[in-house]
Amino acid sequence: MIPDPDPPATRKRVSVRGRLRNYFFTGVIVAGPLAITIYITWWCISLIDGWVKPLVPSAYLPDHYLPFSVPGLGLVIAFVALTTLGALTANLVGRSVVEFGEVLLARTPVISGLYRGLRQVFETLFSTSGTSFRTVGLVEFPVKGTWSIVFLSAPAGPDVQSALGAEHDHVGVFLPCAPNPTTGFFFYLPRSEVIELSISVDDAAKLVMSAGVIQPEDPQTRLQAMATGLRAAQVGPAQAGPATMPARDRLDA
Repeated sequence: MIPDPDPPATRKRVSVRGRLRNYFFTGVIVAGPLAITIYITWWCISLIDGWVKPLVPSAYLPDHYLPFSVPGLGLVIAFVALTTLGALTANLVGRSVVEFGEVLLARTPVISGLYRGLRQVFETLFSTSGTSFRTVGLVEFPVKGTWSIVFLSAPAGPDVQSALGAEHDHVGVFLPCAPNPTTGFFFYLPRSEVIELSISVDDAAKLVMSAGVIQPEDPQTRLQAMATGLRAAQVGPAQAGPATMPARDRLDA
């Protein structure tokens, strides 16, 4: 009789209820992020389609000839239109037209301030040469001895810097609130009181949204863990083979 390598006393039995619970939470972990991603993507596409499609004559839309609506067509039209606008603005004629339009907006009492403010915000957020919100740091907040994640913004302007004093170089920081990093506090601090971190803004946002559960992971550590798992998977069958051969020989005998 071949001895059982795992006696019943040493086996960890899992009830049917426990297995179902594990299967359910595994399905939630797999399907939850996928479903939310699909929902947000579909919502954005539907929103842009609702903005762009009414601006296009129905004779030029495939929906006028097809029995169903084509999703994402407004997104494609918006992308092509914005890319074309950027290409036209890059040349001399386009810049002249844009400057002429800005002069007209600057002479309008209410719209001028709104336009200048929005343009500064868009140039700061989407400019490739901008430096705002690309550095993560730590500051002592809300009390001494406690540290909070912040995103470094632009340095203080001349008026703010002169009001705060020239003995310190001040920088604007944005302190996000967990679990919604789009809300928080903005204030100026001396740069010497900010400890800059080498993690990315995406990792810092995940850290804030998860309330510290999802920690930034070193890519090198992740690669080493994957390599260790592959080596273990390759070594496992090689070690299991010789162990099972004597049992088969005894069974044949």
